[in-house]
Amino acid sequence: MMKVLRAAPVIALFLAAESLSPFAGVGAAQEPGTPAQKRACRPDVYRLCAAEIPSVRDITRCLQRKMNQLNPNCRAVFEGTLR
Repeated sequence: MMKVLRAAPVIALFLAAESLSPFAGVGAAQEPGTPAQKRACRPDVYRLCAAEIPSVRDITRCLQRKMNQLNPNCRAVFEGTLR
């Protein structure tokens, strides 16, 4: 559970920032999360939690509530096993 709580804000932050930023990809080194983590969770954010964008807190809560619906790779990000 602690791994999920630790990873969730990072996941939500990079998903919200990247999805709404007109400069997506610019300064990517400053964005949290690896490219693999972004690829893993982006579909689930749009599929399950799109209404919560851009609120990082709400995206995080939504993904946590729907943990059993996440794709295996996104779940691995939350569990801390996909870096």
